[in-house]
Amino acid sequence: MKLNWKSILGALTLTFMTSHAVAKTELNVYAWGGYIPTDAIKRFEQQQNVVVNYSTFENNESMYTKMKLVKGQGYDVVFASAYFIQKLARENLVAKLDHQLLPNMHDSMEGLLNQAHDPNNQYSLPYIWGITGISYNSAFVEKPLTKWADLWSSDFEQQVMLIDDVRDVFGMTLKMLGYSANSTNPDEIEQAYQALVQLQNNIVVYNSDAPQVPYISGEVTAGMQWNGNAYQGMSEMPELAYIFPEEGPVMWMDNMLISAGSTNPTLAHAFINHMYTPQVQAEIVQTLGYASATNGGKALLPNELKNNAVIYPAQNLIAKGEFTVEVDEKTLALYQSYWQRLRL
Repeated sequence: MKLNWKSILGALTLTFMTSHAVAKTELNVYAWGGYIPTDAIKRFEQQQNVVVNYSTFENNESMYTKMKLVKGQGYDVVFASAYFIQKLARENLVAKLDHQLLPNMHDSMEGLLNQAHDPNNQYSLPYIWGITGISYNSAFVEKPLTKWADLWSSDFEQQVMLIDDVRDVFGMTLKMLGYSANSTNPDEIEQAYQALVQLQNNIVVYNSDAPQVPYISGEVTAGMQWNGNAYQGMSEMPELAYIFPEEGPVMWMDNMLISAGSTNPTLAHAFINHMYTPQVQAEIVQTLGYASATNGGKALLPNELKNNAVIYPAQNLIAKGEFTVEVDEKTLALYQSYWQRLRL
């Protein structure tokens, strides 16, 4: 049998060219689970002809540990809460942003940029922001909750959920005691720890992956809650109430950063800029129930979302709150030490 080598070579060449054409650039995104609207990712993939690989973590601490372990390699866009940004930047785990590649950042809502955690937004741009307050099942609670201290009531034995976040939990407790949520005073932090020990008999679960679910499933009656997840839970369970505690809520901001190990920083910038388009910003609110970062996104929202006091709290409530900020390494180690003892 005579082989037609020209035909075989042509077929092999065509196969190689076809497979090469099919292969797409990949963008690796590292964030909390269920955190980015699926349609927003799909549109970016179509527009850029790329594949987005979405990896998840449960909390900032596990994200930092992984980033430290791999030295930022393997990820392009990373999400982090405000109080972790300086730490990531100081340890060269994230890269500086090129603002010229982020034209949509100029639509940011007033007051979100140039915060203490990143004064000139050299490393980060806000993604969403919100408040940690209290959710409770009004069908099973006779007296409405009004303050953090209510969670310590014996009425809630084995009925309380706490967010799985050391700074949120200690921030809540410090506010309850009348201190700053960002206290660096060892005596105040120890008092908070002792108060949390007293709360242990009420705690059923720690959850930061989908913290509305334990309320909906009936696993818990009351506890901490992020306002966006509260909105999601109330959509499914009308009897679920949400309040901003009298002692003042803990406030937070989650941000988008580019890993120092990114192999495609230009595409990473394009992704962040895409997340700042009005359509995506509106989808973030509609999907997550959290306030997004831009004026254009809010403008596209229907009035029932734009004027929702859970998503966009009144200014006087915000004024009583306190953003979680970075503390020094020694203080952070103290928080972590107490946290580990609580979780044993």
